Amino acid sequence: MLLGLIAPTAGDAQLLGQPLGSRQARAKIGFLPEHFRFHEWLTAAEFLDLHGRLYGMPPAGRRTVIPDLLELVGLADRANTRLAAFSKGMLQRIGLAQALLNDPHLVFLDEPTSGLDPLGRRLVRNIINGMRAEGTTIFLNSHLLSEIELTCDRVAFIRHGQILQVSTLAELAQENVQVRLRVGNPTPALLAGLSQFGQNVALDASSGRVHLSVPDESHLPRLAEWLVQQGHALYELSPQRLSLEERFIQIIGDQIDE
Repeated sequence: MLLGLIAPTAGDAQLLGQPLGSRQARAKIGFLPEHFRFHEWLTAAEFLDLHGRLYGMPPAGRRTVIPDLLELVGLADRANTRLAAFSKGMLQRIGLAQALLNDPHLVFLDEPTSGLDPLGRRLVRNIINGMRAEGTTIFLNSHLLSEIELTCDRVAFIRHGQILQVSTLAELAQENVQVRLRVGNPTPALLAGLSQFGQNVALDASSGRVHLSVPDESHLPRLAEWLVQQGHALYELSPQRLSLEERFIQIIGDQIDE
């Protein structure tokens, strides 16, 4: 819908200061869909040249930009290879080059690391981080949450088209830190006293460790000080942040949609 490919049933919105579907806005957007069908009879260079012409880029501009983009995505030595001979990962990378062809202000990437090996995923991450450093906004959709953690500044959790939460990764890292404690004698009185610092205080009988959830890490020095003042021998105090996958399940729920 943001790309103007689907018309909204009601309401209106703007993208880059223009109404949705505006040609002026679309000229400044790059897009890589999750499922793509490229022209397999074209070489990599011919494919990018075709899309450059569709963008209205002059021949001199295409001759300059295309080799640079092929180098960027690690396909400079495959410029004259037909796309029919490309692996899925190579097609993913040539698709990314196509999305960057018009030097976009905003890039939509749908599962950009799908089908890539670890080196390919790292290459895509480096490209995204480079664009971000230059001020380009990247709208990234992915179910590979470990990749999101390594790439994005801000995340939105969406279920059935409804945004449930928007946060920066820094904010998520500070929320509800899980703390693991090992003290000399975890008595019931100790467990009750720990409730002043956080929630979900529980003793793991098998390990003798105490677990609790605190609002953020700023509570930890006061927690350690209180334990010592109460006469408890403190052997371990380990903050453990939830991974993005754990946070996703916490917010979205663990029910699999049909």
